[in-house]
Amino acid sequence: MKPFAYDRATDADGAVATVTADPDAMFVAGGTNLVDHLKLGLVTPEHLVDVSRLPLDQVTEREGGGLRIGATVRNADLAAHPLVRQLYPVLSHALLAGASGQLRNVATTGGNLLQRTRCAYFQDVTAACNKRDPGSGCAALSGWTRYHAILGTSSDCLAAHPSDMAVAMVALDAEVVVLGPDGERRVALEHFHRLPGDRPDLETVLEHGELITAVEIPPLAMARRSAYRKVRDRASYAFALVSVAAALDVQDGVVRDVRLALGGVGTRPWRARVAEEALVGGPATEAAFAEAARAELAAASPTDDNAFKIPMTRSTVVAVLSGLAGEETR
Repeated sequence: MKPFAYDRATDADGAVATVTADPDAMFVAGGTNLVDHLKLGLVTPEHLVDVSRLPLDQVTEREGGGLRIGATVRNADLAAHPLVRQLYPVLSHALLAGASGQLRNVATTGGNLLQRTRCAYFQDVTAACNKRDPGSGCAALSGWTRYHAILGTSSDCLAAHPSDMAVAMVALDAEVVVLGPDGERRVALEHFHRLPGDRPDLETVLEHGELITAVEIPPLAMARRSAYRKVRDRASYAFALVSVAAALDVQDGVVRDVRLALGGVGTRPWRARVAEEALVGGPATEAAFAEAARAELAAASPTDDNAFKIPMTRSTVVAVLSGLAGEETR
């Protein structure tokens, strides 16, 4: 057991100031990811600042539409919130597909966005991992990669991002509200997580001491008809091999607008911009959906272990979009 100092924050500004002043300090909220990493020896902070009691646990309607979701809103509460279920069912579905009921009761919105990969080599302190120990190498390059990414990878990292919630939020054009020593700023969630490149250890655009205080989702009428599908090895408590979050607007058989994001296949929650552009203005048919998915996956770099993710992603995209297109005609 490595000893560390512990403080419970009473206000957000004070929490930011405390962590900013100490390079070995970290925030903790639900702790469902961080506590595991403390046990495994993946991180060894000397100071933890608990932000779980800050008044950031509300879901409120924004002026002009959309939602503001406090950073400490629990995943279970967010999934069950009437406005989320009514306006953004894809987000509720994604949350309920993640973890277990017990973990969803504890895990927070901000913490979910910051959870780290479940790559087995990252979690094994005896294995080479550039994400955990920069410059040490990547054991996955010559290892078992069934659960690894096929999009956004580099010669230094193949690790897939684990979040279900973030995939749905990326599809919904969410913004992350961040408080730092220089004040508040907003970051589009699509650009919040970094691609690994040659610095896989730099996972987000957050600077040391910056605290997520909320996530804001803009109004999106077509999100009322949205869905999330997760393909995994067992029915619960398993990370995605492939997941798809989508919202679709079809009129007279033509795609007027679409939002599409992928999970389980990217080194970050993957907004499928290429597929979206291919779909808008075209027919809402299975053939068109398959061709759009094929265009998105043209940049994929699979290994022998995870090449199956290409046809699996394509078929899942077709299934989700076809289901939504069918609802449009009912």
